[in-house]
Amino acid sequence: MKRARLIYNPTAGREEVRKRIPEILMTLEAGGYETSCHATTREGDATAAARRAVENRFDLVIAAGGDGTIYEVVNGIAEQKYRPALGIIPAGTTNDFARAIGLPRSIMRAVQVIAKGKPFPIDIGRMNDRYFINIAGGGMLTTLTYEVPSKLKTVLGQAAYYMKGIEKLPFLSPIPIRIETDQQIIDEEIMLFLIANSNSVGGMERMAPNAKLDDGLFDCLILKKASIPDYIRIATLLMKGEHVKDPKVMYFQTKKLTATSPNEVELNLDGELGGMLPCTFTALPRHIQLIR
Repeated sequence: MKRARLIYNPTAGREEVRKRIPEILMTLEAGGYETSCHATTREGDATAAARRAVENRFDLVIAAGGDGTIYEVVNGIAEQKYRPALGIIPAGTTNDFARAIGLPRSIMRAVQVIAKGKPFPIDIGRMNDRYFINIAGGGMLTTLTYEVPSKLKTVLGQAAYYMKGIEKLPFLSPIPIRIETDQQIIDEEIMLFLIANSNSVGGMERMAPNAKLDDGLFDCLILKKASIPDYIRIATLLMKGEHVKDPKVMYFQTKKLTATSPNEVELNLDGELGGMLPCTFTALPRHIQLIR
């Protein structure tokens, strides 16, 4: 029997994972996994627990919680030579990455996917010495990820981000940034830049319409300096996946890019604070085996 380590956030999803632990373990055992559990207690705990699971040569590590829990688990696995397969039980507010890979929203249906599924190699991204599985970004508008209340995101979904964006835009200043890839150099004043591994960002499933999890490429999106009418127009186009044609939007693919700015620019990795510019982003092709 294979060994699995379940790393879960006990407070996520109204504590549904914690309440269903016996049922989860029974389902995984029926699928051939002898499973032990670790409940996270603080920031960074999931990363440390994932590293211990690697050291103990578990066959599978399961991240149960929101995008932040997945981010921490990936950072515990990604830098290791031996990397267990990754399973995901979505139990957060937006569950961006779970949405991108088509996982069921039901906790027990997601567990059944893990119990019956097969490993599928996917790309991840590296930013300096950190890793991300879904999205990285920077710029003034990326702060919305932290500022939209969880309850509002739950009720309104992607509309919550639009509402917050319109509210904040008059008070945001564009930032000067230089982005260098093997194909081009971009010097622009921008509102934000996004580096996507999947097509789902903040519940917006058409943000990076051409993104694939196993093509070895980032899908990069830059929003240039924009007015309120520009922003409303682009948000409307985004609903149809047509924003990439707007003159205020730059959209391209690359394996690697470097970003610098004379300003202090916070970075967002999978919805978490990820440090500051300058930085280099590198795509790591087929780096993790995802159970799906």
